[in-house]
Amino acid sequence: MMTRKPWHEMTKQLVDVAMGRQMADMVIRGGRWLNVHTGEIIPDTDVAVSGGRIAYVGPDAGHTIGETTQVIEVHGRYLIPGLCDGHMHVESGMVTVTEFARAVIPHGTTSMFIDPHEIANVLGLPGVRLMHDEAATLPINIYVQMPSCVPSAPGLETPGATIGPAEVAEAMTWPGIIGLGEMMNFPGIYLNDDKMHAEVAATMQAGKTVGGHYAAPDLGRPFHGYVAGGPADDHEGTRLEDAIARARQGMKAMLRLGSAWHDVAAQVKAITEMGLDNRNFILCTDDSHSGTLVHEGHMNRVVRHAIAQGLSPVAAIQMSTLNTAVHFGVEKDIGSITPGRYADIILSSDLVSLPIEMVIAAGEVVAVDGRLTIDLPPYAYPAFAKNTVKLGKPLTADDFNLAVPPPPISQSRGVPTANLPISNLQSPAKVRTIAIVENQAPTKAEERVLPVVDGRVQLDPRQDVAHIALVERHRATGGVVNGFASGFGFNTRCAIASTVAHDSHHMIVVGTSKTNMALAANRLGAVGGGVVVYKDDAEIALVELPIAGLMSDERAEVVAEKAARMVQAFRDCGCQLNNAFMQLSLLALVVIPELRLSDLGLVDVTRFEVVSLFTD
Repeated sequence: MMTRKPWHEMTKQLVDVAMGRQMADMVIRGGRWLNVHTGEIIPDTDVAVSGGRIAYVGPDAGHTIGETTQVIEVHGRYLIPGLCDGHMHVESGMVTVTEFARAVIPHGTTSMFIDPHEIANVLGLPGVRLMHDEAATLPINIYVQMPSCVPSAPGLETPGATIGPAEVAEAMTWPGIIGLGEMMNFPGIYLNDDKMHAEVAATMQAGKTVGGHYAAPDLGRPFHGYVAGGPADDHEGTRLEDAIARARQGMKAMLRLGSAWHDVAAQVKAITEMGLDNRNFILCTDDSHSGTLVHEGHMNRVVRHAIAQGLSPVAAIQMSTLNTAVHFGVEKDIGSITPGRYADIILSSDLVSLPIEMVIAAGEVVAVDGRLTIDLPPYAYPAFAKNTVKLGKPLTADDFNLAVPPPPISQSRGVPTANLPISNLQSPAKVRTIAIVENQAPTKAEERVLPVVDGRVQLDPRQDVAHIALVERHRATGGVVNGFASGFGFNTRCAIASTVAHDSHHMIVVGTSKTNMALAANRLGAVGGGVVVYKDDAEIALVELPIAGLMSDERAEVVAEKAARMVQAFRDCGCQLNNAFMQLSLLALVVIPELRLSDLGLVDVTRFEVVSLFTD
């Protein structure tokens, strides 16, 4: 594997190669150079590489070719900078950093900006250090953003660990830390919370980038206050006006296409229809599961999609290469095919369909025609990163019962609820329900009237309402918080449980059968975390995630196969959502409106407070 040396240590060597006084390690001949700095496509271009960096780009690099030079004849194929993912979470792929790299390198990704706040919520700073150190062993550029919000919303959830200004300041001294991860506690910024501003200050003092996450639709004073607080980018926009507002305020609007978040089409119109400068826009994935990575692609998938929405191929590639590099201040290393930069280059015969025919990273061929050509040994995670699912007790169906609250004293004439006749506990209940919005992270706050039997709320299949529960799994309290969700479309006795439940990563369980919910929850307790689907009291899919309950220790393609069975299992239960698992995993994320479920109760994210499930 080529060692990536800083440019300042190689200037004389690169000059000697460019001048022909020293021979190149590799020369790529006869390509069409996509120059992201000028927006040109320049034919008949050669690229000479030495020590993993580019020494010469121009016509006829024959003067740099020696007996040991590796010559790659590309016959007019396009020379494209390696693709960059400007914001993403490795843990969403359910694999380690190594296995994520194994999956995405053949798709042309050579740089990633990762925010490991999922593992941070389980293991704290030591978990972040694990992923940081693993990233440093890999042949592509993996920059780590220090998680900012652990917990994501203090007072509304209880994570397995906490992170504050001291941890942020320490991480800013680590070599692979590029900045602060997404500042999800946006009220903490515009309300001047000391902890949040101290984390931003530590990042700014280190000269690094503050990531943003403003999930509210309100573009009034709170939004302006948030921008003034320091976040430099935002990937939470879903509307055209979101992209425009961010760009106008000097932020980088990150347009994401993940496995479940489809936010490019609406926002890219700021460029294609309104003519805004595309330098202020970046493409990213945010969350992609292993099945998407292995079978559909990574940033190449996002670029193709952006082009299909009317963006020019050159602009789409600029937004996934140079724009990202400039934003994070690493344009002297990545983002373009120009002298001094790492030789991270894609060869492709078409700019629209974007087949990834060869991937070169730091001057080494790492993939050809979708196949990895290098060895990536597995990375061993220590014992403390495993066995993190602590339920405290075996769960039963009764743990998922939801009793109606007792009637007011005025209604019961002072008679204790326990002594009321059952007939007094049969009236239908009006409940708040978390309604899924397909292909988007936000939910809707809706109400449903559900039947009550023996004082317990029942499901009504005609209304597409499922039970949902948040099971505490960090401190073995045995706590279970119950609620209701709509939009899954289940039509059988089933349940799905997952220890991937952003961001606190307790266990989230959804289903139509309390018996199946208990079976699913106990199964994950037994295997140390993951995702499991039960139907008619039988397990029909399981993805084991023993590392922090978030990641597998198996190969990416093995995890993708298990994930595919899991996706099919959702469908076997009647769920036809595009990516139901991703949407389930966010139903505990208490920083994205409108309703979420935490270990402390049902959270109204428009008001940032715990509210009653019952509206009567």
